[in-house]
Amino acid sequence: MAKTLSIVVVERDRDRAMQIVDALRADEAHEVFVISEETGLARRIAERRPDVVLIDVDNPSRDALEELAMASGPTERAVAMFVNQSGDGLAKAMIDAGVSAYVVDGLRPERLKPILDAAVARFHMFSQMRAELEATKRALEERKVIDRAKGLLMKAKGLDEDAAYALLRKAAMDQGKKVIEVASALVTAAGILS
Repeated sequence: MAKTLSIVVVERDRDRAMQIVDALRADEAHEVFVISEETGLARRIAERRPDVVLIDVDNPSRDALEELAMASGPTERAVAMFVNQSGDGLAKAMIDAGVSAYVVDGLRPERLKPILDAAVARFHMFSQMRAELEATKRALEERKVIDRAKGLLMKAKGLDEDAAYALLRKAAMDQGKKVIEVASALVTAAGILS
């Protein structure tokens, strides 16, 4: 890992938690904080704002795992979950919940670094994909508004599509605004007047 990470370890057993902390600090000087109680987990993790949440559990129920995954904020940070046993479909459910790494057969110190590296890389990849998807959705919505505004101008002024867009663009430049802002105002005004 290129930078020092802030890591929250969720582990009930104090001795086990110390083994994990020692393993994390053996490779690099990570900032590690241990949470041993699941009560108020989401709030406590949010207060720490870690880069990674590492959860080590024996064999909890599906509901408990999903609750842990959601409390750890998988869309805000990488989450690596280590379990000793896994039921049918549980791995898929955890990945669907946003867990970056779901490892069966428990947490062993020698596997920790490569798994955390993979979890962080996977989290960043999916964060970028989410951002790109949001940008694409926003662009599509803006395109719809601009097309609607062009249609209004074409109908009201008898313009073709290129001329209607040129008029929108000129109005935006004259007002120091973006084309989408002028188009939205036009569509809103047309909605009020009709």
